Amino acid sequence: MTTTLRPTGPEQHGPDGLRARGYEVCVNGRPVGTVRLSTDERFGPSVGRIRELRIDEADRRRGRATVAALAAEEVLRGWGCRRAEVSVPAGAGAGAGAGAGAGAAVALAAALGYTERNRGMAKQLPERPPSLPAGSAARPMSAAEYPAWREAGKRGYAEEWIARGVPAEQAWAKSEADEAALLPDGLDTAGAVVRVLSHRGTEVGTLWLSLGERLPDGTDAFVFDVEVAAEHRGQGHGRSLMLLAERECRAAGAARLGLNVFVDNTPALRLYESLGYAPTGHHLAKTLL
Repeated sequence: MTTTLRPTGPEQHGPDGLRARGYEVCVNGRPVGTVRLSTDERFGPSVGRIRELRIDEADRRRGRATVAALAAEEVLRGWGCRRAEVSVPAGAGAGAGAGAGAGAAVALAAALGYTERNRGMAKQLPERPPSLPAGSAARPMSAAEYPAWREAGKRGYAEEWIARGVPAEQAWAKSEADEAALLPDGLDTAGAVVRVLSHRGTEVGTLWLSLGERLPDGTDAFVFDVEVAAEHRGQGHGRSLMLLAERECRAAGAARLGLNVFVDNTPALRLYESLGYAPTGHHLAKTLL
C-alpha cells in the first residue's frame, strides 16, 4: 500500500517567509487522516512544524502515522527546512495518530529520531500556598536594577537554546523577539511581576512571572524566569522562588500557574515535579539531513 499526502488547499504565505499548508493522508488514494505543516514563526523559515497529525480510528496501529510523518518531513525539506519540530499535548492520543495518549505519541516521535527538548508544565494552586522559609523575603525589582537583569536574561535565554542545537542567529532572534513581546514596557508591562529574593539579608535570586490572558497551556499565570545566583545554588532558593510565584499568583487571583522546562535540566525538572507540576505538552525536534 502507498501512503501519500494530498494538499487540501493552496499554500498559505505570511510575513518573514512563513508558509503553511494542510494535507490529507491517503492510502492508495483513500483519505485516512490529515496533517498540517508550517514553518515556525519563532525560528523562521528554516524550521518546519508538523501540526495536527491525525489518523482516523479505523486506520490506526497500521503504521499510517509513521509514514505520514516521514512524508511530511519530505515536504519540509522541499521548503528548505533544516529542522522539524512537533508538539504533543499531554492529553494527545488520536491527534498524534498513536491512539494511546501522549506517551505513545512521544514514543512514536522518538522512534522517528525526534528528541524531547522542553516540556510545558502547570499546577492548580492551593488557596493558601506555603509561606516562604524563615529568613527569606521578596521585594519588587527596582528600575535601576532592571537593565542589567534583562540583558543577562536575554543572553542566558539565547545561550540555553544554542546549547540545545539551535543556531546562534535563530536563538538570539528568538530571545530578542520574546523580550520585546513579553516585556514591551519593562517593569511597567501590564501583568509583569519581577521580584528579588533575599535570604537573611543577602540577595539570592530573581523571579519573573506574568499574569493575564493568552498565556501558554491555558494558564492564567506563567513563570518565565527563575534564577538563583550561582554562589547560592543548591540551598533551596529555587523552591523558595517557586513558592513566591504561587503566593504572587494567589494574591492576584490567579489559580493555575504554568512554566516551561528544558528536559535536560534535571534539577529544575525534579523541583517542579516535587512541587506538583504536571506536563501539559512535550516539545520535540529533529535535524533534517
